[in-house]
Amino acid sequence: MHIWKHFSTITRHRHKVIGHCFKAGIFWQGLGHDLSKYSPAEFIPGVKNYIDGKSPNEKEREKEGFSRAWLHHQGRNRHHFEYWVDYNPRLNRKEPVQMPVKYLIEMFCDRVAASKIYYGKDYDEVKPYEYFDKGRKRRWMHPETSRQLEELLVMLRDHGEKKTFSYIKNVLRVEARKKKSCWK
Repeated sequence: MHIWKHFSTITRHRHKVIGHCFKAGIFWQGLGHDLSKYSPAEFIPGVKNYIDGKSPNEKEREKEGFSRAWLHHQGRNRHHFEYWVDYNPRLNRKEPVQMPVKYLIEMFCDRVAASKIYYGKDYDEVKPYEYFDKGRKRRWMHPETSRQLEELLVMLRDHGEKKTFSYIKNVLRVEARKKKSCWK
């Protein structure tokens, strides 16, 4: 059992996300980030399936064919694009819905923090984009959400954290608040 290692990993990740959310101007939202990971539905499988340097959800999927912990997590955390799938009555099927900007920003912060935790000393500002690009063909995300996230990841890759977080805080967030419908 890896109780302390799992607790330490998710807590370090969460603290990095909080720091990134502060830089992005959504500090209060960052404080609530990933609290469901401490719930029994996610924490116990995380401990049982702990793998150093990888998500325990991967091991749970290998063993069970799916991850209950991930299903629980994505269904409660709006910063995951999988949360934003709903039934479209016109097309009579489920479809991805565009994420509100405040959750898109948190998703960006989450991806950067996860890359830092999982890559450790091998992290560089290219890694979050490479991870995004690698999953492009199997990802089911609203096209505009995907475009916006990719734009931020490319900015991070090409111009670094300081410029990207400044843009998020002073341009993207401000524009979204003016539109209001994208901020909710």
